Amino acid sequence: MTTSANARLAWKLAAVVVVMVALSFAAVPFYSWFCRTTGYGGTPSVAEAAPDTILDRQVTVRFDANVAPTMPWHFRPMQREMTIRLGETGLAFYEAYNPTNHPVAGQAAFNVAPDSAGKYFDKIACFCFNLQVLGPGERVEMPVTFFVDPEMLKDSDAARLKAITLSYTMFPAVLPEDTPALTIAPASAAGIVSPPDLTIEH
Repeated sequence: MTTSANARLAWKLAAVVVVMVALSFAAVPFYSWFCRTTGYGGTPSVAEAAPDTILDRQVTVRFDANVAPTMPWHFRPMQREMTIRLGETGLAFYEAYNPTNHPVAGQAAFNVAPDSAGKYFDKIACFCFNLQVLGPGERVEMPVTFFVDPEMLKDSDAARLKAITLSYTMFPAVLPEDTPALTIAPASAAGIVSPPDLTIEH
């Protein structure tokens, strides 16, 4: 094979790689939309408001938090669990802490378990809907407002559920261009003792 033929083949292969990468990025928002709409894979639905009906039937909601391997934040639920009635609005909080000396952006991915509860677990508002940016040494409490749809009782696979686990994984994200370039001295240099890992063991 000639040098020019090798070059053309290399360019074609590079073009294929670029197209595949572009398609993979395009598939992420579509898959996210599909999961939110259908509850597929345990993805909670999004609602504007809680239903008018509140039933006496109760369900325990457990809270879980994880961070991606490259995410430096400490991230934890501020309550282990709560018991609510079907149709009742619940409010929970997660805490995030940036122990670094520079701003870090994060985006939370979420799901519920078991999968059959996904389309009945509805979020009204959630920190996971938006990019979160924490300055150096910043700690924040982030709310999530939700309810469990009474329609769950009509589903033979989900009607007997007594507990649902809401789980988040925090991933690093690209900082917005307008983020102030704030830095602080490392905690060790300033004589500050960093807090222990906030992740709750399960």
